[in-house]
Amino acid sequence: MDRRDGPHGEVVLRRHGELLQIIANGCFLMDTSDGRSERLLVRAALAELDASGARPDPTVLIGGLGVGFSLAEAVAEPRWSRITVVEREEAVIDWHRDGPLGEVSRGAAADPRVRIVQADLPTHLTAGGEPYDALCLDIDNGPDWTVTEDNGSLYSPAGLAGCARRLTPGGVLAVWSARPSPDFEDSLRDAGFVRVRTEEVPVVRGVPDVVHLATRPA
Repeated sequence: MDRRDGPHGEVVLRRHGELLQIIANGCFLMDTSDGRSERLLVRAALAELDASGARPDPTVLIGGLGVGFSLAEAVAEPRWSRITVVEREEAVIDWHRDGPLGEVSRGAAADPRVRIVQADLPTHLTAGGEPYDALCLDIDNGPDWTVTEDNGSLYSPAGLAGCARRLTPGGVLAVWSARPSPDFEDSLRDAGFVRVRTEEVPVVRGVPDVVHLATRPA
């Protein structure tokens, strides 16, 4: 349906039957077939905030717009007072604002609480600024399977320390992955996060999708 060449390589929006798929540099990222785990990314983060006694009007950063399931989940929850989406691919933003992915995200990009920032997520997080109550990150197939090599810095000790700095005390880091990563759980604990756990979403074939959750100490 569309093919763009950008600073990070080729990105493609493809229709496969009734599904829409996003392909980056020949690597399948996601499609519109399910969305349960992408929605869980946001929903579980809010549940963890409730468990840690967060304020009633929390803010959230969604790292990676994708097909829009996570953004739609956030917009459907009136308690989020501010929703920031960081997406590095201009094409993906266009496909939501003026293209077929806008139907998947239910026009969520037009919600007045939403601000979409076109930027590289690791760079955005290290640039400083107002902290968030939740970081919901989904820019790779997981900490052990990055889309581009430079994304690996996000899951390094320095990258996780940067995430903690962008969280309010008691804030929650949620990271989507196409497979469980016990090593990443250890990295989260080593970085000083508490309440580290993983929620699984079974899939038809193969290992489950997961959401890694961790809380910055209050």
